Amino acid sequence: MTIYFYAQTDPYAEFSNFAPFGVEMDELWWPTVEHYFQAQKFTDAVYQERIRRAIKPKDAKALGMTRALPLRSDWEDTKVTLMHSAVACKFKTHPKPRDLLLSTGTEDIVENAPMDSFWGCGPDGQGANMLGKILMQVRSDLQDAAA
Repeated sequence: MTIYFYAQTDPYAEFSNFAPFGVEMDELWWPTVEHYFQAQKFTDAVYQERIRRAIKPKDAKALGMTRALPLRSDWEDTKVTLMHSAVACKFKTHPKPRDLLLSTGTEDIVENAPMDSFWGCGPDGQGANMLGKILMQVRSDLQDAAA
């Protein structure tokens, strides 16, 4: 069985980067993985802090989507590593989503994001599903650590 997640009302909503599980990254507390990830697109510390303080993860995402400021020059080379670090931190920090992730055993996990063919499965289900792959790697790491 493949496990799909996306909306905050879906089963497995805890897997979403919008889920209300904060992370401590770079000596700061970020309200969600989405807040952290969106801020990392930029080198401007003031703008990063504006994203960190966004009320909702959708607001953090909107701020991160701007192109009024340049993306950091190494963004394409670092975005997957940054996402992996933040997702791993979330599941190491919070027992509820960690237990849910571990409960999935060896099932495939897919972000059912119809508009995102990189992090999710995209409109045709053929996307790269990088977030799902990161979740499965984090799950494997957690399983190994528990063994």
